[in-house]
Amino acid sequence: MSDECAEPDVCEEQLRYARVLAVGMYAGLAILLVTFALYLGGIVEPAVPIKDLPSYWTMNVERYLDVVNEQYLQRDHALHGWWWLTALEHADYLNFVGIAVLATVTLVCFVGIVPILLARRDWIYASIAMTEVVILGLAASGLLTAGH
Repeated sequence: MSDECAEPDVCEEQLRYARVLAVGMYAGLAILLVTFALYLGGIVEPAVPIKDLPSYWTMNVERYLDVVNEQYLQRDHALHGWWWLTALEHADYLNFVGIAVLATVTLVCFVGIVPILLARRDWIYASIAMTEVVILGLAASGLLTAGH
């Protein structure tokens, strides 16, 4: 084999990041497929019946949330941020679990490579990875969202 075809060197943190990313992506996809099947199959009741969906397609999100809260969910609190966790008994909100897993994968990947970078004493990349964890964590938390 010539040198042109030789495998490039791949760092340990790149391999860990890729493994975590692959596992998280397949887990999120599997969850999406299962929860969507539960939704379409009618195995778990949705908050908004599928037959009623077309009447909501023209509404903006604020109006939709008001109507859904009033007619179906009867919640006492505003429907913002992580409120969907309180509605997981409904199939249409159960679908959000897979989306949340997919959205969290990058954060978990960075958490996974930090110990490798620290052990190697690669302070700059470790600092960047830890900063990514903090930023992504704060973004996901909703603490920085204006008005909520």
